[in-house]
Amino acid sequence: MEGLVDIIKTPKVDNVGLVERFTSRRNTVGVLYLTATHLIYVDHDNKRETWILHSHISTVTKLPLTPTGSPLTVRTKTFLAMTFIIPKERDAHDLFTSLTQMCQPASIEELYCFRYNTGSDDLPRGTGWSLFDLQAEFERMGVPNESWTITTLNKDYDICDTYPRYLYVPASAPTSVLLGSSKFRSRGRLPVLSYLHSTKASLCRCSQPLSGFSARCVEDEHLITCIQKANPNTAQLFVVDTRPRINAMANRAAGKGYESEANYENTIFHFAGIDNIHVMRASLARLLETCEFKTPAMGAFLNGVEGSGWLRHIKAILDAALFIGKTLEDGSSVLVHCSDGWDRTAQVCGLAQVLVDPYYRTLHGFQALITKEWLSFGHKFTDRCGHIQVDPKQISPVFTQWLECVWHLCQQFPFVFQFNDRLLLTIHDHVHSCEFGTFVGNCQKDRIDLRVEEKTYSLWGYVANHMNEYLNPLYRPDMNIGFIQPNLAPQVFKFWREMYCRWEIGVHPRESLIDLMVASKDHINSLEDHIRLLQKKIKAVEGRISAESMLNGSGLEITQDSNRFTYKKNAHDEVNLKLRDFDPLMVTDKFTSQLREDESVEAVNETNHLRRLSYRRSSSQDDNLTESLSTEFQSVALDWKSVRGVKECQCSAPLDFTSRKSHCWRCGEIYCSRCLDKWATLPGHISQKQSPVCRNCYRFLHKSFSIESLE
Repeated sequence: MEGLVDIIKTPKVDNVGLVERFTSRRNTVGVLYLTATHLIYVDHDNKRETWILHSHISTVTKLPLTPTGSPLTVRTKTFLAMTFIIPKERDAHDLFTSLTQMCQPASIEELYCFRYNTGSDDLPRGTGWSLFDLQAEFERMGVPNESWTITTLNKDYDICDTYPRYLYVPASAPTSVLLGSSKFRSRGRLPVLSYLHSTKASLCRCSQPLSGFSARCVEDEHLITCIQKANPNTAQLFVVDTRPRINAMANRAAGKGYESEANYENTIFHFAGIDNIHVMRASLARLLETCEFKTPAMGAFLNGVEGSGWLRHIKAILDAALFIGKTLEDGSSVLVHCSDGWDRTAQVCGLAQVLVDPYYRTLHGFQALITKEWLSFGHKFTDRCGHIQVDPKQISPVFTQWLECVWHLCQQFPFVFQFNDRLLLTIHDHVHSCEFGTFVGNCQKDRIDLRVEEKTYSLWGYVANHMNEYLNPLYRPDMNIGFIQPNLAPQVFKFWREMYCRWEIGVHPRESLIDLMVASKDHINSLEDHIRLLQKKIKAVEGRISAESMLNGSGLEITQDSNRFTYKKNAHDEVNLKLRDFDPLMVTDKFTSQLREDESVEAVNETNHLRRLSYRRSSSQDDNLTESLSTEFQSVALDWKSVRGVKECQCSAPLDFTSRKSHCWRCGEIYCSRCLDKWATLPGHISQKQSPVCRNCYRFLHKSFSIESLE
């Protein structure tokens, strides 16, 4: 931290202009702050703050000097582009130099996650690291079994340092075969199990073989045969090479390449035609240039999106995943690889599992899938995201593409995904923020060596603490069943505006439809919970009334006026009385009649005494019941404030389309995420589940509970 402070030469610059596109108003003027972790722009007139994390900055460009000042453009990995007009050229130069050094540290230990502290007890440092376990995930699939077993050959990362410690391989494959195959595969990434379908068809992944033009490996061929035999349905195996055929053929000249059908029996080869990381990086750059057009004419924008080829690449990835999903559904096993098996292989394997397994379409399952396919099997997050100073040619939006493919599936199947778009955006942003240690490093071994579980926070713990923000209000568990087959016609694909243009204030809608639906669903859930409590209270009151009426004598009402007793009975009792009066054996002499009358008066006095005691006891209970009901009524907000038109929180923090407007379930007011950070049990909810409340309501509820406990 001290070193970072030394880099900051100009911590504050006044009268900084902000150039805004798509708005007719003049450029805003504010204050620019540079801290050890953030670049902060404060616009006091419009009550707006923009915080840019240093690790989110992708490029800083110093433009030629103008009459109004020195322009400085900052672009981020979350696709925010801001141009500041710095009054003095010297200040602009100092900011440019400082930001250039701070946005990409020289070593991985200098990343933000190793000094980040939440400052709250709600998220302990260890939360989330133990939520997902690779062995538990394979046990869910029924592995190990008679066909597949676990091997500890890579326990110390001796075979492949980018694979997980424990690998699942065919039970019939000897150790010598596994070792021989690892030597024949690029980076030692031999074919291993990634997913076992309910049809017993397997999805395996690996890297390209070091075959060149004619080399072969008996052990590798034997391992492929073992994979074929592990499937009781068919011996046929599909080998999916995700690269274009011409690229795979070119790699043969470098001693790599792809499998020869002559050497691998009962195999069918399929080339998916997904371009490499360099093509994808250039495609995204062209897409972002289109998004930053100063005069965005419709034709120019559509031509720019088409010219970038971005959606064409998205379609190619989904096409490959759909082919794999259909093959697994048909009962045939699939082996997938690209060049090194950690980019395109992760994309199509992960998407195929989303298509075939409903579990991976749930919130918990989706996180488990990312942990398995991307983290455990060694996607190079540090290199691909540019966390530190690396070769720029290694940076590529591989994971961003995968998230967009999932988003397209969510658009076509809105009822089968438990999570919403906000989860995808949150994961994307924090992959690049380095605020959490989850995505730091190029493989699992890197994260173990860095001891991220001890030194950093987990993103999955943060997601678990904000679960309500990521739930899809349209999700229906009864529809999340089996295989989903998306329509991949070209006209179906959309431009993901919420990802690439979410910061454009002038063109973006004010409210998110999903946020409106989530707020409505939360409000409905709160009211339904409250209604169930009221129904229970009503039944309790009805039971008391019924008990008191039974105590009065099953319809007998007794009143006393001037020492006279009046008896009122129902019709049934009157009939019985007449029958008894007609009894010829009834004694009717004066003494007996007087005795009967005295006994009746005594019985009436005893009954009225009991009623008075019951009334006193009932009055006391009624007072307690009234007080309890009043507390329960006041603890649940019946009306929630509308999110429309709310521009700032009560703490004066701005609320725009990029921040979720959250309701306090007790008072119904809207707050920002920093103010609505408390959870409490509301007396008006029968479920007694924790609900989000503002700080004032939290203090009130805890004060009330403390008083009740003292009483």
